[in-house]
Amino acid sequence: MTPIMIAALGLLMVATAFLSGLFGMAGGLILIGVLLALMPLPTAMVLHAITQMASNGWRAFLWRAHIRWRPVFVYLIGCALALALWSITRYVPDKPVALLMLGVTPFMARMMPSGIKPDPDSIWQGAFYGSVCMGLMLMTGVSGPLMDTFFLGGKFGRREIVATKATCQVASHFTKLLYFGGIIDQAASLDPVLAAVAIAASMLGTSLARRLLEAMSDQQYRVWATRLITTIACYYIAYGSWLLVRTPVMAAFDKGGLQ
Repeated sequence: MTPIMIAALGLLMVATAFLSGLFGMAGGLILIGVLLALMPLPTAMVLHAITQMASNGWRAFLWRAHIRWRPVFVYLIGCALALALWSITRYVPDKPVALLMLGVTPFMARMMPSGIKPDPDSIWQGAFYGSVCMGLMLMTGVSGPLMDTFFLGGKFGRREIVATKATCQVASHFTKLLYFGGIIDQAASLDPVLAAVAIAASMLGTSLARRLLEAMSDQQYRVWATRLITTIACYYIAYGSWLLVRTPVMAAFDKGGLQ
């Protein structure tokens, strides 16, 4: 990857880390879409995992006083179950499938019956969402839309949402790194310079967002976070659908051109 491309990705990572630092969400969702467009899926997953571990780890440290630890531990149980299952199958999805899954999951969570609406204080829901989110993480690179909807469904304040979700995400992205960097064995294809830039850019963007988050109210946070999730999810549904339709059309065109 050229120095110009690395610099451009570094700026993008600062911007997406700033967005995640502000809302605790959405930045990673945007970043994985760009990386999937530029790299093979497993390599994109490794770089995204490193970037998000740095971003979420630094965010969890900055807001460590607001972490709700019980939801974190319960969530980790679900993550472990999902990793065990996916390590057996070693499934790596196509890009259109990954993008469509990114888009539909927030709407799936919102359509759940009222009796099982997301509640981060619920033990069984924490394990369930941890398992589903980790499976989604290994398929698409992020579990943000579903996890965001899960944490927004409770009574946490904006600082608690950002801090607790960041802690859960560190574990999730570390698990993703183990899966794609070890089990799928793609770590060697990652440029170490790009990895270093990703870590530095993620920490910078996260730090820049802290003061603005302090200035927001909980109501403003929830309104804008919900709008942001919906907008990005709709984009990925459209983009994934376009790729799904485009692939067989292009294949048929290429086949016809060869005859």
